This record gives sequence, C-alpha cells and structure tokens, in this order.
Amino acid sequence: MTTEIWIVLIVCGVVIGVGLGVVIGLAIKQSRDKKVIGAAKDVAQKIIDDGEKLAEAAKKEKLLEAKEENHRQRTELEKEVRERKSELNKWEQRLQSKEDNLDRKQQSVEAKEENLKKDKANLEAKEKLVEQLVEEERKELERISGLSQEEAREIIIESLQKDLAHESAAKIREFEATFKEESEKKARNILALAIQKSASDFVAETTVSIVELPNDEMKGRLIGREGRNIRALEAATGIDLIIDDTPEAIILSGFDPYRREIAKIAIEKLVVDGRIHPARIEEMVEKATKEVENKIKELGEQAVFEAGVHGINPELVKLIGRLNYRTSYGQNIYKHSLEVSFIAGALASEIGADVRIAKRAGLLHDIGKAIDHEVEGPHIQIGADLAKKYKENNAIIHAIMAHHGDVEAKTIEDVLVQAADAISAARPGARRESIDAYIKRLQQLEEIADSFAGVEKSFAIQAGREVRIIVKPEKVSDDEMLILARNVANKIESDLDYPGQIKVNVIRENRAVEYAK
Repeated sequence: MTTEIWIVLIVCGVVIGVGLGVVIGLAIKQSRDKKVIGAAKDVAQKIIDDGEKLAEAAKKEKLLEAKEENHRQRTELEKEVRERKSELNKWEQRLQSKEDNLDRKQQSVEAKEENLKKDKANLEAKEKLVEQLVEEERKELERISGLSQEEAREIIIESLQKDLAHESAAKIREFEATFKEESEKKARNILALAIQKSASDFVAETTVSIVELPNDEMKGRLIGREGRNIRALEAATGIDLIIDDTPEAIILSGFDPYRREIAKIAIEKLVVDGRIHPARIEEMVEKATKEVENKIKELGEQAVFEAGVHGINPELVKLIGRLNYRTSYGQNIYKHSLEVSFIAGALASEIGADVRIAKRAGLLHDIGKAIDHEVEGPHIQIGADLAKKYKENNAIIHAIMAHHGDVEAKTIEDVLVQAADAISAARPGARRESIDAYIKRLQQLEEIADSFAGVEKSFAIQAGREVRIIVKPEKVSDDEMLILARNVANKIESDLDYPGQIKVNVIRENRAVEYAK
C-alpha cells in the first residue's frame, strides 16, 4: 500500500477517535458524572495521542518500504538496460562482420566478372579461329575428295539410311523371335484344342443337282407336249432342267441351292405320283417348298441346340437353317457357322473371354448369306441389319460387322470370331475355288510380287498358299529382305481376296564362281 493510503487511514482513525471521545463525553455528561467526563476526556485525549503516534510510525514504516521498493526496481531496470546494451553491441559486431564479408565477396565477384569477360573474349577469338580452320578443312576435303558439301551430305545420308535399314531389320527379327518364342507354343495349343473340339465334315460346292428317274421314258413326260411341262417346272422353281443323254437321270442347274432343293423334291414327287402337267407341277412345287421350309426350321433349331445358344428370334432360327443351302468356296455355310461358333466358344473359354457372346456371334456371323441372293449389298451389312431388326445385342451386331475387318474390332470377342472364321475357312480341304478364280489369283500374286523393286522372279506355289520371290542380290541386302517380305504381305492383304493365309518367302542367293586352269 502507498504512503497516501496510510495517511488517509490514520486520519480516519483520528476522526473515529474524536467521534468516540465525543460520544463518550456525551455519555458521561448524561450520567451527570463530571469526573467521569473529565476522565473520559483524558482517555480520549490519550487515544488520540496514541493514534497520532501509531499513524506517524506507520507513515515512517511505509515511507521506508516505498524507498526500498523504488531502489530495487531501479536496480533491476539498470541491470536490464545493461543487458540490452550488451546484446545491441553483439548485434552491431555481427552486422559489421557481415558487411565486411559482403564487401570481400563483392570484390571477389567483380574480379570473377572481369576474368569471365577476358575468357569470353578469348573463347570468341578461338571460335572464329575454329570456324576458319573448319572452313579451310572443308575446302581441302572437297579438293582432295572431289565432292562438294551437298554430294558428301547425300553420301552420308545414304549410309545412314542403310545403317537404319540394318538396325530396323535387326530389331524386327529380334522382336519376332521373342514374340514367337513366347506366344507361338501357347497359341498353337489353344488353337489345336479349339479345332479338335469342333472337327466337322467338309462339303464340296456344286451348282448342279441330279435327280434319278425310273426309266428314260420319264424324261419325255417331264418335257411334256411342246415342252410345256419343263417350262412350267423352270418357271415355278427358277432352276434350269438339263435333260440329255444321261441314262435315267436329269440335271438341275442353278446357283441357289435352296431353289435346287425345292425343284429336286418336287420332281421326285411328280415321278412317284406319275401325273405330270402344269397344274400338278405348281401343286408339287408348293408342297416341296413347305417341306423345305419345315426342314430349314428343324435345321435351325438343331443348330441353336447344338451350339448351346438360346433366346434367338424364330425368324433368325429359320435363316440359320437356310444356310444349309448356301455354300462359299465349296464350304457349306450352315456347317461353317456351327464350326465358327464352337471354335470361338472354345477359344473364349481358354483365354477367359465371354463364351456366350463368342458362340452366339460365331453362329450368326454369316447370317446375311442366307438372303444375299434376294437382298442387295454385302453379306456383312445384310447380317448386321438382320441382327438389329431382330433385337440382337450390340456386341453381337458389332462382331458380325467386324468379322472380315470391315470395321475395327473393339472387343476380344470380335477378334475371336475373326480368328474362328479364318480357322474354319483355312483348314486344308475346307474350301475350294473354281479353276478360273484359282488361276487368276495365282497370276495376281506373281504380279504383286514382281511390282517391287529388286525382284528378279516370283512363283506362286502350293495352290496359291505361298509365293516365292527371288531377289537380285546386288539390289536387295539381307536386312532389306525382311522389309520386302513384309511390304509384299501387306500389299497382298490389301489387294486380294483369298481363303486362309498366304506365305511370302523371299530368297536371296549369292554365287561365287571361279575356274581352275
């Protein structure tokens, strides 16, 4: 507490003492005891005196405490000031040291800059000297070699191109060797397993059907008076009847196996019935058509059951059965579709793809061929339109469109259907060609091979499944052979239509001849 507060307290004590004295005096006065009043006054005076003495003593004590506190605070303040001054002196010394260091560094940087300017001037002088020497060297080389700079550049570029061709061929060989080593064995096992699971018979293409007759007299009855019966048969069936000297048989000629089958059944019924006239012919053709339609339906249902594919629209089932009367390169499309379905399903099972989609797409991939004699357009587009019409899955539609590479394959099932189609078509004996188409393809193979630079002679062999190319050794190097083979194969793929695959075999031969004399 401060001195002023103590003084106030003492004054208050004095006032209280005076008040008490007054009260006591009044009390004494009331008791009418004057002596007591006097004594009380003495007591009061004594109390007042004692209070004044206590107040004075307290005042002195508090003044002394205040001086001591003031001295202590002043001492602490001086100590703190000394410490701050010491710290400031240290910071001043550090700053001075840093300034000295910066001055020294600046002097060093300035010296280095001066050295760099000198080095740069020397370097520029040396660069000019080097350029001058290079130019003199180039002129001297041109004089010695007799080649200009452009000619030398062309020689170097040609050399680099040869080196690049060598490195490219080496990389290609290395990649192919690695790829074959890792994948050929596994792929062969998978394909062999898939083919083994779906082995089936082959059907040769034919554009004629033969109907056996009980005797040659029946030929005349089929012709009819002035040929009216044979004309009625041809008009009702759309098939040409060839009646020649073949004993007890007539030939039905036409490119549509479906119509040939109807004509054959109708004629067999007419022969058994014996009543042959235009009205009866139309009736028998109608019955034969119904019979073939029923057979087509049964074949379609049988194919769906064998393939294990369910939920196909009944109209598509009929079209599948109708494929039994359609051939391509001698291969029955009905059996081919079943085979593709089996192979695609087996491949999908081996590699973990969707077996259901693969089998369904394989069965329907050639469905357009069932009506391609009636509807214009490629069988791929016809098949895709049919699949859309009968609400097939988009994955099935895309697989149909992609199975010949007309559109890019997007799923693994698309690729599997392509592979299964190629496997079914490429097996030995699966397909046959007419002699004219066969000869034309051989000629085209040789023409494609001969169109490349450096080819001396080419030969199409093994029924057009291989083309052997003999190159000029001075124009085609060993490294360029590989690139030539790839380029020929790419051109064959883009320009020709053919079943299966064609092997391109490039041969380069060097002969060393010497005579002993």
